[in-house]
Amino acid sequence: MHPKALLDSAADLLKQVLRFDHPADAVLSRYFREHRLGPRERATLAETVYAVLRKKILYTYLAQSGSGPMERRLAILGFAAERDFLMSALHGPEKQWLQHCDQVRPSELMDLHRHNLPQWLVDPLKQQLGEQFDALADSLSRPAGLDLRVNALQGKRAEVQQALSRLGIASEPTPYSPWGLRLQDKPPLTTLELFKKGVIEVQDEGSQLLAGLLDAHRGEMVVDFCAGAGGKTLAIGACMRNTGRLYAFDTSAHRLDALKPRLARSGLSNVHPVVIAHERDERIKRLAGKIDRVLVDAPCSGLGTLRRNPDLKWRQSPQSVQEMALKQQAILAGASRLVKSGGRLVYATCSLLTAENEAIAQVFGDQHPDFELMPAGPLLAAEQADRLCEGPYLRLWPHRHQTDGFFAAVWQRR
Repeated sequence: MHPKALLDSAADLLKQVLRFDHPADAVLSRYFREHRLGPRERATLAETVYAVLRKKILYTYLAQSGSGPMERRLAILGFAAERDFLMSALHGPEKQWLQHCDQVRPSELMDLHRHNLPQWLVDPLKQQLGEQFDALADSLSRPAGLDLRVNALQGKRAEVQQALSRLGIASEPTPYSPWGLRLQDKPPLTTLELFKKGVIEVQDEGSQLLAGLLDAHRGEMVVDFCAGAGGKTLAIGACMRNTGRLYAFDTSAHRLDALKPRLARSGLSNVHPVVIAHERDERIKRLAGKIDRVLVDAPCSGLGTLRRNPDLKWRQSPQSVQEMALKQQAILAGASRLVKSGGRLVYATCSLLTAENEAIAQVFGDQHPDFELMPAGPLLAAEQADRLCEGPYLRLWPHRHQTDGFFAAVWQRR
């Protein structure tokens, strides 16, 4: 595609994304279905959109000194292609303006232009992290890496790493998850036989660690209460060595439908997807007090995934977080009824905020004295597990652990 046409497409796409009426990845998917584009063009457009979303405050500030439609100026600033390619799409005044923007030094910018986070999010994160806030903000402004989970039913990590190397794909073992491989690049994995045969799944290392915390054993009755598309379900099923019974509950049939092809690839036969109406569903009542282990990976703001989903910081609000917290309390209380005496309950989110994490765990503990809080560190098989925890909780930060932001609390029912 000609540089001018590709830049025009980027501006058009940004105009749609910046309405924030739908998730950015959904807007991108729809746009790519409606327009015939090659893989290189799609990659450039997607990376341009995400670059603008990550640095929207800074780019909007710089764009004020330019001319023409705002979406075009933002597309120029975030354009994910070689500079010579971009310059060939610009006219004279745009080139001069862009060169002026290039000369702006970070030291000349205000704090909000450097961290590119809404103030409602800055305040609680600064309170939590203190001097480490800038390191977190910097990490959230960068794209996430690509982690794989090796399906222990289908292969061993070292062997899969060698197989990837033979295909020219460099990787290294993740430092905390015993099943993870971190790739240096982002190859088209879906074309690989390793993917088609279910040997590898894309899964952030932090998400993999939740399966380790749950520690489901052979022959147990286990529930993944908010299974979604089933990434954690598959990891749990592999830990169970395809034995016992693993229920994948979710209120969305559409999300559970996305699990089916992944389940078929995985080789697991002990997983039973079940659509539930809510946390008080009759299906749940019938299993009350019978389940060995329950994972509640609760719906949340998703702010721990800002490296992957930077639009969330512009689509969420204090009000939406408050509403989410009420839902999290209800879901956790409902799921806890499933756990039998001596059984384990894990509550997790991919949020950075105390309001969705420690605060929820504290309320649950106060209201359920029959559940004993367990320190997460000793439950993890990872080396240096203490580095992953804050007090009794698992607490993962992108700037510290190179994972998405994750939180988990663990209880045992008396």
